Amino acid sequence: MNAEEQKQQVRESYGARAQEASGCCGKTESSFGCGDPLSVADLRLGQRVIDVGSGPGLDALAAARRVGPSGAVLGVDMTEPMLVRARQNAAAQGLSNVEFRHGDAEELPAQDGWADWVISNCVVNLVPDKDKAFQEIFRVLKPGGRISITDLVGEDLPPEILADAASFCTCIGGAPSEQDYLGSLRKAGFEQVAVVDRFAWEAPELAGTNGKVWSLKITAVRPA
Repeated sequence: MNAEEQKQQVRESYGARAQEASGCCGKTESSFGCGDPLSVADLRLGQRVIDVGSGPGLDALAAARRVGPSGAVLGVDMTEPMLVRARQNAAAQGLSNVEFRHGDAEELPAQDGWADWVISNCVVNLVPDKDKAFQEIFRVLKPGGRISITDLVGEDLPPEILADAASFCTCIGGAPSEQDYLGSLRKAGFEQVAVVDRFAWEAPELAGTNGKVWSLKITAVRPA
């Protein structure tokens, strides 16, 4: 698949899942993610947060409660059914300090230096141009702003998995190596890049191969 075909495949796959319980990576998770980026995000009242790939909005809504009415949260997703679901969830919870916009990680709909924090939950591995995604995240952060990201990385993934559209949409086929993932962050200009936690990820499609996939919890800082 080329880059646009990958994006279209993801749109269709996650659009179908918007009304289902099945989340990212084939798991049943209400956040459609592979971890909890907020667990290492020291959000404070009045701060601004961008959730890249916000899905049904649950991480963004949790962030909105933490930053309070004086803060603001922007959720970005490229799948219209997910945006509809996220807006419904925000309305149901009576949260007015959160907004959901259509966009993708390679071209975030936010102005330079707007955010104190960027969070993301198992999304960048779905992006064709990961370097561009991290450059965009760097751009929208204030100097001194921070990221908290959970995502999947892999090792020795078989060629047939890397070429399989279904595996890409379950976050396995697009998983880069940990070295490449962290390297893209540093290339974008981030400092203090740290893997706070990692754990093995169950991937039945890798049974009988040497392939491995694991989840990372990463923090980093845009230099002040």
